[in-house]
Amino acid sequence: MMHTFWQTTRHTIDLRQPKVMGIVNVTPDSFSDGGSHADASAAVRHAESLLAQGAHILDVGGESTRPGAPPVPLAEELARVLPVVRELVKLNVPVSIDTYKPEVMRACLDLGADIVNDVWALQRPGEQGLSGVEVVARHPGCGVCLMHMHLEPQRMQTAPMEGDAVPQVAAFLQRHAQGLRDVGVAAERIVLDYGIGFGKTVAQNFALLARQAEVLALGYPLLAGWSRKSSLGRVTGQDVAHERVAASVAAAVLAVDRGARIVRVHDVRATADALKVWQAMAEQRR
Repeated sequence: MMHTFWQTTRHTIDLRQPKVMGIVNVTPDSFSDGGSHADASAAVRHAESLLAQGAHILDVGGESTRPGAPPVPLAEELARVLPVVRELVKLNVPVSIDTYKPEVMRACLDLGADIVNDVWALQRPGEQGLSGVEVVARHPGCGVCLMHMHLEPQRMQTAPMEGDAVPQVAAFLQRHAQGLRDVGVAAERIVLDYGIGFGKTVAQNFALLARQAEVLALGYPLLAGWSRKSSLGRVTGQDVAHERVAASVAAAVLAVDRGARIVRVHDVRATADALKVWQAMAEQRR
């Protein structure tokens, strides 16, 4: 039976109602809002604004994973995210670090961060051979989100997955979740993300949404990250990321209605309001 909470470093997050994860990018080249919150003080102000708009979790990222994005050196990513995480942990809300670098994970967890959110599902080794699995396994209680990505940001959209993506994604996530369980990480610490836009065609992305139940059958809570993604632009004709707000909100509600427990979004107020409407409807189903 799927757990109804997410155990993290400092917080036990109740997943009986959906939670909104607000995106705090401290990058100059993010696909959607790069550069607008690139210095630490601006990022902290933005995070506080997201909380006021209804965010439950803050997700801090110092490296863009948009298609074609160049990698960021370790020292530069640390310089971007550590001052922000240091301030956000004082706000007494769950703080997530969006990184694939084990050294960044460890440094942020040492500051009190609650969650590791890794697009590489802890597969990438660090510069000194340290692995993300080791970082998470050695930590007494951090939460972790494992995401599926096909190939890597530099190539993922030039050679997307072939065939039916849903069973392939589910098998990948099952394998990596079990790998964490095998080294002693409790199931209650693990959340899965099927990785919208990460090496998948438009049709494959929407198949994952339509058939979320097949991923939920693995027994872990699901995080959905549809916010402003290009697949939404393809179906709406909106080429500019920040003009995909309505489509992003629709996708978030559809994901929650199909069982997702966390939605990772840029547009917190609009999403939070939409989920209040969904919640009012859902309460009448019982």
